[in-house]
Amino acid sequence: MAKFLKTGKSKEEIATFESQVYETVKGVIEEIEKNGDAAVRSYSEKFDKWSPDNFMLSKEKIEKIVASVPEETIADIKFAQEQIRNFAKAQRESIRDIEVETLPGVILGHKSIPVDSVGCYIPGGRYPMVASAHMSILTAKVAGVKRVIGCTPPINGDIPAATIAAMSLAGADEIYILGGVQAMAAMAIGTETIKPVDMLVGPGNAYVAEAKRQLFGRVGIDLLAGPTEILVIADETADAEMVACDILGQAEHGPTSPGALITTSEKLAQETLREIERQLETLETAEVARLAWEENGSIILVDDLDEAVVEADKLAYEHVEVLTKEPRYFLEKMTNYGALFLGPETNVAYGDKVIGTNHTLPTKGAARYTGGLWVGKFLKTCTYQECTPEASAMIGEYAERLCDIENFAGHREQALLRVRRYSKITN
Repeated sequence: MAKFLKTGKSKEEIATFESQVYETVKGVIEEIEKNGDAAVRSYSEKFDKWSPDNFMLSKEKIEKIVASVPEETIADIKFAQEQIRNFAKAQRESIRDIEVETLPGVILGHKSIPVDSVGCYIPGGRYPMVASAHMSILTAKVAGVKRVIGCTPPINGDIPAATIAAMSLAGADEIYILGGVQAMAAMAIGTETIKPVDMLVGPGNAYVAEAKRQLFGRVGIDLLAGPTEILVIADETADAEMVACDILGQAEHGPTSPGALITTSEKLAQETLREIERQLETLETAEVARLAWEENGSIILVDDLDEAVVEADKLAYEHVEVLTKEPRYFLEKMTNYGALFLGPETNVAYGDKVIGTNHTLPTKGAARYTGGLWVGKFLKTCTYQECTPEASAMIGEYAERLCDIENFAGHREQALLRVRRYSKITN
């Protein structure tokens, strides 16, 4: 039976925080709906101390910024983007339009049509999330989206040059230096200077995630990607140094980031607790990582791998690292996860930055019903149908009777009209 050796915040504490976030976001969105650019500028000044003449960067400004980035950084960005592009292209090629004749004269099909316009949020704040440009802007372009815009916040009053370079190289059509809820609302609602988009994508903090949730409906979203999560599943073959390193590597994202260990080895669990404390003594981002671990960290001791699968699927975490003797056992058995990292040779940082899979993934249990961001998220699967006169007359007879069962007189008449008209032709 699963035994919790350490737990994080209670559900009640989490609910209180989420309620506060909800009210804050609601107020910002309502203000931007009423006052457009003026409200956007006001919130940008309040939260980011940023009020330029124009939030959108000109082509000349972008070129100047890109030219200022070190050559090695540009080369690294291009390498990462090549990996993300290659995998996204392979995914896109796996998606096929279909057209089939299901009955004589009845043609059914579907087409995968890219969304017209997408707004991509590239987080900044404590960390300039350069990689998010690859994951969102580049992937949308591979999917065939015509207009892709990106928003990223200033960092301490400065424009994040490497992030802008990544956004430009990824193919962004418009780049705005704008962050937080005000960026999300401006892209979704539109203002005097920002044309609205059809879809919002990208990760962010709890406020950005809540903004996407409240804006969903008037625009589409990829998923609710909130504070990052990591789960490490380990047996006696794993070592505590690696387990602790990988948990803390995600905990540094922010104080609300959950990290968990599920293990069959109590020895490893105890060693991991000690190792986390040891590594926190020297980790540069220990102030944030410690708070995340203390308030949101958990360790679950299980009897065997089957129980590990059960507990892992209950958590449905964003990132799941498998450090066991046979990692692919979990690839076969688990159903609820954002992304799997199989074996000690890979890790979440590879997925976050460079290896090719997308790092915008479901959090807070959403992995129970959705996967992460990929080219398919930017495509609408739209069906169509076509009939010969003979097929229409035949289908119409069935449709007429089925509509009658449901008391849909108008629907029934649509079917009967075809029966009357096309039966004459076929007789």
